[in-house]
Amino acid sequence: MKKLIFTHFLKDTLFFFLLMSLSLGLIVWVIQAVNYLDFITEDGHSFKVYLSYTLFNFPKIIHRILPFVFFVSLFYQINRYELKNELIVFWTAGISRFQFTKIIMGFSLIFLIFQLIIGAYISPSSQDKARNFIRNSNIDFFPSLFQEGKFIDVVKNLTIFIDSEKPKGVYNNIFLKEGGAKSRVIYANKGFIKNLGNKKYLELSNGNIVNIGDLKKNSFSFDSIDFNLTKYGGKSTFYPKIQELTNRLLIKCLNYYKQDKLDQFKSEILTCNKNIITNIKEELFKRFYKPTYLLLLSSIACLILFISKENKKFTLYKYIIFFIGIIVIIISEISLRYSSYNMFGQYFFIIFPLFSIFCFNFFAYIRSRKNY
Repeated sequence: MKKLIFTHFLKDTLFFFLLMSLSLGLIVWVIQAVNYLDFITEDGHSFKVYLSYTLFNFPKIIHRILPFVFFVSLFYQINRYELKNELIVFWTAGISRFQFTKIIMGFSLIFLIFQLIIGAYISPSSQDKARNFIRNSNIDFFPSLFQEGKFIDVVKNLTIFIDSEKPKGVYNNIFLKEGGAKSRVIYANKGFIKNLGNKKYLELSNGNIVNIGDLKKNSFSFDSIDFNLTKYGGKSTFYPKIQELTNRLLIKCLNYYKQDKLDQFKSEILTCNKNIITNIKEELFKRFYKPTYLLLLSSIACLILFISKENKKFTLYKYIIFFIGIIVIIISEISLRYSSYNMFGQYFFIIFPLFSIFCFNFFAYIRSRKNY
């Protein structure tokens, strides 16, 4: 009987959690996707690359909103059961409020493991795959980026000016300026984009090239040349960020730092130095310890069990409990930032949820011994 009652409650909570996660996650994803439109409008990547990149960032969104959605879902269900007098079924079945709290915390372990898997494995992997779409993509949308009478500098070390486009696809009076250690300026009377294999070229005709060196410059004219566009990448960040790296690589860097062997660390995608150790510590705390705060949030949501809806201040207490939960979420974010900077911040981030969980459960145990 008790198992059946709890199964019904947990199913309701899980359904509401999934519904809210998808709804809020999609809203955040759409907003974020709009911000990523720069990949097309400014960096010149294709719509396929843009869509793939945004889709593979969805697990990161779920990981970030999970604590809030979990707390709201649990708070909402307990409050709904209380208002509909459905919690009486638990009490008449011989379940104490403290036992209810323990069951809910056990249920929270499922979400804790879920967040840990997303944060430590799925999210870094999906973000790295998203970055790979940017790394491996060429500037596919050069034609759409060319605009008459405007300087285009969406790619690194290259500026393009097109005077006009007549007829469609044929560019007139083209100026190209390559940057870098040695630069050159190219002028062509006409040009058009063509594909050779998997590469894009700008075929230029009737023009001049001016090579600018450190001490001298030289120029020559040409009838026709192919200017390779594929070798130019966008201004997007190509190297993986800390949150996109594997746990193994981050832990390896941290161990080399602790052993004072940073000069022996070898990796093609990570430069391990003292400047990033703080970020690595913060990332590891976020992946492996921050999910602990879900247990604290479940304890806070269960405080509603110890307030009768007949109490005149029930609504006020309910808002206070919800406010406390939101404050804890904010504290978890702020303390995470300081956890890697000093010992106090680290100890606070680690001890705060454990101490708070103990206090809330001790309170639940004492109050459950009283008659309601």
